[in-house]
Amino acid sequence: MSHHPYKGIFPILYTYFNKDGSIDRRAMKRQVDVCINAGVHGIAVLGIVGEFDKLNVIEKRTITEIVAEDIAGRVPLAVTVSEPSVPGQIEIMRAAEEVGADWTILQPPQLKGIPEIEIIRFFGAVAEHARKPVALQNNPVNLNVWLTNDGLKTVNRNHPNVNILKGEGPIPVVQKLMEETDGVFDVFTGLGGREMTLTHALGCVGCIPAPDCIDIQCKIFGLLEKGEPDDLAEAERLHQSILPMIQYALHSPAHMLAYGKRMFAWRAGIEAVHPRAPALMANEYNLGVARKFVAQLPQMS
Repeated sequence: MSHHPYKGIFPILYTYFNKDGSIDRRAMKRQVDVCINAGVHGIAVLGIVGEFDKLNVIEKRTITEIVAEDIAGRVPLAVTVSEPSVPGQIEIMRAAEEVGADWTILQPPQLKGIPEIEIIRFFGAVAEHARKPVALQNNPVNLNVWLTNDGLKTVNRNHPNVNILKGEGPIPVVQKLMEETDGVFDVFTGLGGREMTLTHALGCVGCIPAPDCIDIQCKIFGLLEKGEPDDLAEAERLHQSILPMIQYALHSPAHMLAYGKRMFAWRAGIEAVHPRAPALMANEYNLGVARKFVAQLPQMS
């Protein structure tokens, strides 16, 4: 049984910059509108593809404010909280709640070698100050610190308001997660939606991918929810059609920002992509590969 009404496809937005390094307000609004027009069930910000690790606190608050303004209540908003201290996370969480975030996603501090019990206490110290639902991000693939399934259950047992999970990993990891956490979390998967049809069958409530093929993924989710044999077959066909593009984008976070970010920009009509250093610089060969993927998909309105 779900703990919240939040389910479906919540794209994690890219952060677009102007040439001078400032936040590209126009591109961010375009991104929000394109995602909503595609049929998303919500929007998330400040994740890995949002380049949280390259943003200062003021920029994080600015992005949260402008995205909340552009959404204007049309869909729910989830905000990733990644500050490395308890006071820092409480500050960003409160700021997000005040501008209209419907839930926040707490990311563990990326400090290797910390005992798991300290990460559990860290999350608890933040969660007890939350006024709205709280999720945890658990990503053994792209983050340096994560919790075991027992650790996740302990956080929930100590703080029942923590009952959403962004649980990212290959399908065997997600399967074990679903089995060992006993349904205490509404689980969203990530990794670009690479295994979305499989994780939906396991009982995951949705997916938080980058927005590169968000229109197709919204169609897939709708078909999966219908659940009839013909719907499931069409969902699988659509998924297979975009899987090579997803796999290509997922080579690494740096690769995704060099090419996935451009693939979405091309599809959405965003004119310029200015990388923020340090960044992997795009080369002509891989730009050509990316253009071929985009040429197979419709323009997004």
